[in-house]
Amino acid sequence: MMMTMVQRRGGVDSSAAYNVVHKLPHGDSPYVRAKHVQLVEKDAEAAIKLFWRAIKARDRVDSALKDMALLMKQQNRAEEAIEAIHSFRDLCSRQAQESLDNVLIDLFKKCGRIEEQVELLKQKLWMIYQGEAFNGKPTKTARSHGKKFQVTVEKETSRILGNLGWAYMQLRDYTAAETVYRKAQVIEPDANKACNLCTCLIKQGKYDEARSILSLHVLTENKDGFGDPRLKARVQEILSELDPQEKEAPVLASVSVECDVGMDEIAVVEGFDDFVKEWRRPYRTRRLPIFEEILPLRDQLAC
Repeated sequence: MMMTMVQRRGGVDSSAAYNVVHKLPHGDSPYVRAKHVQLVEKDAEAAIKLFWRAIKARDRVDSALKDMALLMKQQNRAEEAIEAIHSFRDLCSRQAQESLDNVLIDLFKKCGRIEEQVELLKQKLWMIYQGEAFNGKPTKTARSHGKKFQVTVEKETSRILGNLGWAYMQLRDYTAAETVYRKAQVIEPDANKACNLCTCLIKQGKYDEARSILSLHVLTENKDGFGDPRLKARVQEILSELDPQEKEAPVLASVSVECDVGMDEIAVVEGFDDFVKEWRRPYRTRRLPIFEEILPLRDQLAC
């Protein structure tokens, strides 16, 4: 019926234009009908049901499962979305697994399932270290808002470390958060991560180190003003915590949850520089010598 209405208005060309305008895939399959209901009719609940049908019909399962999970998240059905991914990801291609992991990380965060988020982030770091995440290449092509762009190993690792640092902060394990934030800053300096590192240091009573980080990596780099008002507000918040009167406040690290920095972080934090050099060589092995040396210690060091 959808195609018939379009054809009445002007034939095949109008149909193609209609799909372009509404960013719809071509055809009349269960997945295409689900996308039409989602994007044109704006009926989220009906679209979720149609995505279910598409998955059961094995119609574009990679896209159907991801789109359905994201729509469930928007409808405050994150727990259901997690179960759906766990139940049906075996039907998806190998290429879709990384994207599904990214969706799961966001869903775990929304549901407050921080320990599971940490484990999945560590797994992604481990895959990068083994050369599996980028298919043996130093860059990969990503897509955002319909546009393609290149992501480097360094940028992706820094992003994951930043997310891992945030998760450790939610667990009040500020020592682990400090470790991963410091390495993230070495790989790709970022004012927001620097502010998070300052917070980790303040929670441990390391006020002088926090002042130094704030001065060198945030205030100096933004000496001409803060383009992001949220960053400016964050800096003001940190400065107020660094006030001499606040130094008598109890250090919260003493009540932090025990969660040692595990094997996956050590592999990246300690050996990342060698890792990048190795993977940029024209002829490289899939696994670094340093990885072979520390692998037997994994079970002892992992959380």
